Formats: sequence, structure tokens, C-alpha cells
Amino acid sequence: MIDDYLGHWWVLTLRGVLALIFGVMAVAWPGITLLVLAIVFGAYAIVDGGLAAVAATRAAKGQRAPLILLAVAGLLFGIMCLIWPGLTVLVVTLLIGIWAIVTGVMDIMAAIRMRREVQGEWLHLVSGALSVLFGALVLIWPATGALTIALIIGIYAILAGIMLIVLSLRVRRHATAV
Repeated sequence: MIDDYLGHWWVLTLRGVLALIFGVMAVAWPGITLLVLAIVFGAYAIVDGGLAAVAATRAAKGQRAPLILLAVAGLLFGIMCLIWPGLTVLVVTLLIGIWAIVTGVMDIMAAIRMRREVQGEWLHLVSGALSVLFGALVLIWPATGALTIALIIGIYAILAGIMLIVLSLRVRRHATAV
């Protein structure tokens, strides 16, 4: 695997620098980060819908309906995301909150069911409770939840960027030693 990178260590450096720049920008401007992600998703959905429309025109008559529905959905959702990127961010944030509550409740139920069979099931219970708490907080304060998600993305990108840069320097050192 390392042989693949020996002559191209700089690619890892470039990826790390780009991730670092993106991460710093996401942490500095989390609101803009979320809006940009919503806009990029909207553009993707429109392109995907357009490609589904092209596929529908070339599909056999009995197989066009799903592709037409996919095309219409992609185009409509994409346009809505571009027109209302803030609403897109809000809806995604609310879905994350609902998901956290549902999975947390399921974890709590699983922990209760296995309490007689597994020692330490309380960790599963606490994990579920934390998930429910997180979900509830996101639903109560969705704007804060959305900004938190953007900050987590930014922090992840910063850490990943640092790791890639460090790795690239190690690969470079190894390449010059070989």
C-alpha cells in the first residue's frame, strides 16, 4: 500500500491541506457551511433528477414510471433546496434529532431486555439515554443543533487534515530513505 504513495506523497499533503482549510472555514463560519451543503445537495438532486429523466426517455415503456418519479422528485427537491437552503438545513437537523430519539429509545429497550443476560448492560442504557437527550435538545433548539453539526464536521476535517499531512511527511521520509 505504501508503495502506491511513495512517489505521490504530495497528494496526501494536498488532501490534508484542503481538509484543514475546509475544517477551519467550517468552524469559523458554521452557518455558511450548512447553507453551502444545502445548496450543493440541491444542485446534486437537480443533476440526479435530470439524469433520471434522460434514463426515463431511454427506458422500455414498462420501466419508465419509477424513473419519471425519481426525476420529478430529484428536480423538485433540488429546486426547493436551492430556493430554501435554510429550510433544508432545518429539516435535516430535525430528522437527525428524531433519528437520535428513535435509536435512543430502541437502545434503552434493548438494554432492558438483556439486563438479565448481559452484565454491563447499563452502558447500553446510558448510551440510549444520551441519544434521547441529544435528540430532544436538537428538536428544542434546532438552530444550535445545526450549528453543532457544522462544527463537528469542521473539527473532523481539521483532525483528518492534520493526520493526512503527518502521514504524507512520514511517507515522504520513507520514500527518500528507499
